[in-house]
Formats: sequence, C-alpha cells, structure tokens
Amino acid sequence: MDLGIQGKVALVMASSRGLGQAMAVSLAREGVKVAVTGRNPEGLKQSLELIQAAGGQGMVLNWDLADLSVIDGLVSQVENTLGPIDILINNTGGPLPTPAAGQDPALWQKSFNDMVLSLIAITDRVLPGMRQRKWDRIITSTTSGAIAPIKNLAISNTLRAALLAWSKTLSAEVASEGVTVNVIMPGRIATDRLRQLDEARANREGTTYEAVVKASLGQIPMGRYGDPREYGDAAAFLASQNASFITGTIMRIDGGQIQAI
Repeated sequence: MDLGIQGKVALVMASSRGLGQAMAVSLAREGVKVAVTGRNPEGLKQSLELIQAAGGQGMVLNWDLADLSVIDGLVSQVENTLGPIDILINNTGGPLPTPAAGQDPALWQKSFNDMVLSLIAITDRVLPGMRQRKWDRIITSTTSGAIAPIKNLAISNTLRAALLAWSKTLSAEVASEGVTVNVIMPGRIATDRLRQLDEARANREGTTYEAVVKASLGQIPMGRYGDPREYGDAAAFLASQNASFITGTIMRIDGGQIQAI
C-alpha cells in the first residue's frame, strides 16, 4: 500500500532506540526524510544506518529535551537540511519507576519539563508552518498507563495522561486546516525499556524475570509482546494520506491488553 508520504519530512523525538527508532525507520521505508534525535551518539548512528538501509534519507541531532532554549535552532537545522517539517512524532524516554506518594516536587517538575512542556514547545515551533501547508501530522507517543495506570510508574502515568488532554484539545483547534493530531499508545512492546521494567519488577517482587514475563503474557490476549516494527508501522499509517480523516484519537498497539474501553 502506498501511504502517500514519499518525500515528506519527519522529526522524530527520542529516536536513538526503542519505539522512537522503530517509528523513524518505518517512516523511512515509506520514503520520508527523517531527522532523528537523542542524547546517545551510538544510538543515533544506528538509527541513521537503519534509515539508510531502508532506502531513506536522514540526519541526526543531539537533542536534550530538558533544554527548551535549543528548540528553535535545532528545528531550523532540520528545515534547512531536509525541508519544512510535515510530520512531528512527539516521543520521550520514560522516567524511573516510582510510586505516586512521597516524590520530591523537584522530580515532578523536572519530569514535567522533560516529558510534557518540551513536546508542547516543539509542537508550537513547527505548527505555524503546518497550518500554512494544510497537510501535516502531529503524533504523540504515550503509554497505556495514561488510561490504565501501571503500578509503580506514577510519574509516567500522570504526565502522559496530560498529553492525552493536550493532544485532544489541539486536534480540534487545527482540524479545519488539514493538520491531524493523534496519540499512539503502546501496550507491552519488546524494547530494552520493557526488559528493564520487567527486570525491576522481578527484583522488587523477589521473583525471576521469566516469571514476570510469563505473568505479563497471560494478560495479553494475543499471548506475546509486540514487535517494535508493528508499533512503527502503526505510526506511519497515522502519518499517511490514508489517515487524513483520523484526528483527535488514540490508536492502541497492545495485542488487546488494555482493558479500558
């Protein structure tokens, strides 16, 4: 299927590994020019190599989401090198596991800046051009914990839920101008991050990693973890011409795991 996005330009945040990398590569397979970002030089190099192996064109940007002052300059680099940004993939790394109670307010503030305010500011930087072109895509990757809170991931659950409300509100503001705004939500996708969380749970509960995985698979109707490519391909579809009438919604890639309707 031709998704109708060949030659478009995408900026994919936090794409040196994991789900961000998977989304970047899936877009590259469709002929999208992709800017990948992150703080891991080796991971960024790998992402660029994967983009090129998929037949795509890309660039890398060392980008610390905590620093709002670099947004304008780095976005300008993408625009000057690849062209105006047609597809923005909002994505961040996950915070350390924590309970809800007793967290330092400074940690909440830092996490908010890294995971919420940074993405809003980046979106605001690219949005004027998107509205002028009247064909653009904003896709925000969150977590299933935003609608079905995950134990011991209180910061992630809370702050990514805020992104759901922001995305829905923004979608109505720009829909008539041809810009779609959607959320993509993973269940349990087989990334390094998921392995770390499963290992942390095993340590916390005094059990084995294998036992944690077995219990997790029992909660997924499909009986397996998702492949990162499946997540990336779903994001590419939302970015496509084929998805031009989809906005203000949440796409779950979860194998049927999330119980909320």
